[in-house]
Amino acid sequence: MTQSQSRSGTMTALTPQMQECIAACMDCHSMCEETMSSCMQKGGQAQMQVMRALMDCSETTRMCADMMMRRSPMAAEMCAMCAKVCDMCAEACMSMPDDEMMMRCAEACRRCAETCRAMAGAGM
Repeated sequence: MTQSQSRSGTMTALTPQMQECIAACMDCHSMCEETMSSCMQKGGQAQMQVMRALMDCSETTRMCADMMMRRSPMAAEMCAMCAKVCDMCAEACMSMPDDEMMMRCAEACRRCAETCRAMAGAGM
């Protein structure tokens, strides 16, 4: 999983920066999924804006990690979009400051956004 094919067909290892970003994306994806589950278990009326942000972030981070692992030519652009989605999700989670799970999710989103911004700037 830490290797991919270059254009010439030879296997090249993912850079440590890419591995860190993939791990941050997958951590954020998992955290968003857990947070959505927690919201549903608690019942009540979860804010739709927050739930949409969690869903968008969960899907975007998973797709971003997948694209980096397969060395998609669109990975840098996906990382830039992923950073924006993660920032929006972190802000949405911060709207519920008394919820520990939301605060943990916001932190995971911030970490992911930071690594994705770095990867988008690296141009892969």
